[in-house]
Amino acid sequence: MDDASKRPVPPRTWRPRAMRWVAYGLALLIVATLAVLAALLPENWSATDRVMLVGMGLLIAAGLHLMARPRLVAGEDSVTVVNSIRTHVLSWAEIVDIRMPVGEPWPSVDLSDGTTLAVMGIQSADGETARRGVEEFRDLLRERGEAQEPDRP
Repeated sequence: MDDASKRPVPPRTWRPRAMRWVAYGLALLIVATLAVLAALLPENWSATDRVMLVGMGLLIAAGLHLMARPRLVAGEDSVTVVNSIRTHVLSWAEIVDIRMPVGEPWPSVDLSDGTTLAVMGIQSADGETARRGVEEFRDLLRERGEAQEPDRP
């Protein structure tokens, strides 16, 4: 197989593996536990108390969903960075580089306006999968990013 056949083709999505499993598993466990607890409470607990207990479980699950939501989507014309709360849609030309220094929890992209943006969709806790994801995105960036500077004589 040559290098061209290994290259990722947009649309391509990267998501953290470990964080999603932990967050959604924990959310399910918490909601189920609190629902069972609400059903098994003594009769002197009111219906409002029981509903509030399950509601608290759902609120915790919503917070865990925010932790599992991040992703990086490389499309044909744009890149979408979904972090816990905010979503950023960037054109390929706006992204200069992606980097993930050793010890950092996730990579960041350097933008053409001089700022950086965290990319929580790739997480270093995923080990080799995260490193491979950064390299795949960098390959796409080289293909679709801003044009190379011309050689000067």
